Amino acid sequence: MEIWRRAVDATHHFLMTEDRVAIEEEVRAFFPAAKFVVACNPQDEPVGFMLMDGAHLEALFIDPDYRGKGVGKALLQSATRKGDVITTDVNEANAEALGFYERMGFQTVGRSRLDGQSRPYPLLHLKR
Repeated sequence: MEIWRRAVDATHHFLMTEDRVAIEEEVRAFFPAAKFVVACNPQDEPVGFMLMDGAHLEALFIDPDYRGKGVGKALLQSATRKGDVITTDVNEANAEALGFYERMGFQTVGRSRLDGQSRPYPLLHLKR
């Protein structure tokens, strides 16, 4: 949860406070049953994680202290081989995440005006 919280605080400035609190409660309830791939630093401390559902990347969160150091790229590469089709969604307002996915070869293939919980945060649907 701490990685998720720090990553969201660093990148999701567009969230209204009440939505941020509600999303954290949803995430906290979901996490115990989730199967993550976790990236660790040389001291074996978790610094990022991802969650895949088939070929769909459901979550990719990196501790802000490790952003830009290849952790997200390594996690993504661990889940795919070159040429694999993979999809994900990103908040339209999260320009840094969108830039990362574009550098990783993703293209926008659609848009939803609401997020997955019908909140007013448009999502871009990406495919690589």
